[in-house]
Amino acid sequence: MNPANLSQVTEFVLLGLSQVLELRYLFFIVFSAVYFMTVTGNLLIVAIVTSDPRLTQPMYFLLGNLSFLDFCYSSITAPRMLIDLLSGNPTISFGSCLTQLFFFHFIGGIKIFLLAIMAYDRYVAISQPLRYMLIMNRAVCGLLMAASWTGGFIHSIVQIGLIIWLPFCGPDKLDNFYCDVPQLIKLACTDTFVLELLMVSNNGLVTLMGFLVLLGSYTALLFMLRSHSQENRQKALSTCASHIAVLTLIFVPSIYIYARPFRTFPMDKVVSVLYTVVSPMLNPAIYTLRNKDVIMAMKKLWRRQKNFLGAPER
Repeated sequence: MNPANLSQVTEFVLLGLSQVLELRYLFFIVFSAVYFMTVTGNLLIVAIVTSDPRLTQPMYFLLGNLSFLDFCYSSITAPRMLIDLLSGNPTISFGSCLTQLFFFHFIGGIKIFLLAIMAYDRYVAISQPLRYMLIMNRAVCGLLMAASWTGGFIHSIVQIGLIIWLPFCGPDKLDNFYCDVPQLIKLACTDTFVLELLMVSNNGLVTLMGFLVLLGSYTALLFMLRSHSQENRQKALSTCASHIAVLTLIFVPSIYIYARPFRTFPMDKVVSVLYTVVSPMLNPAIYTLRNKDVIMAMKKLWRRQKNFLGAPER
């Protein structure tokens, strides 16, 4: 390949979810509501965790971070998808595509590491209840979060480093509503077999192994709960069930997308929507509906706002 011919494509055409005008308008209405609920739900949890002095346990600190990441994650793809649904010819520049790809994997990588930290947090809480606050103190939580951000950054830089040197000289139609590795690799005008193997091992196999390890750790925790009292067992079971549900929502679509050859399948866009748009909306609902402390804090915040808005002027 002549270096002068590298990266002749300066922008990509996003084919999006559908080319049918009526369907695009329907998708715009539906996903506008989904994105609104995602932003509202996740920022509400962040506000509750940071404002209620009773939610001081590390679990709530981690939950607040997860909600903030879900808000950021959905905002990387959803706003542009909504704009493109109303656009007749949605395009994205090469630089903007790489920027979206970077932040998509950056935030996604942080979430993966954070879920591992949350599993460790539950292990300490159940196996060492008397030393839990000592082991998972603020300094440790801060260091673990810093490590997850560093890990997410390294993971994302690897994706960009492998993609940025690929030659793109046509075609320029990207079969998705956002920029991601599988679709970009298919547009490169060079042999990408080795690169696909690297990407599958970096993204897919690591994600699959992480999912299995986390499932195994929660299974071990469930067996450990047999020696606890009925009340503590029910509370821990409720929390673990929430974590496992979120793990499934995040990891299963990710494994489907990355742990296989980068070929187009009929379910790809459906899984992408579930992974990037729907899952961040469901996560706060899953945690909130199964956590009495968060529900009580939410009611307290609601009463406080209601009293503030209803207070007479002086």
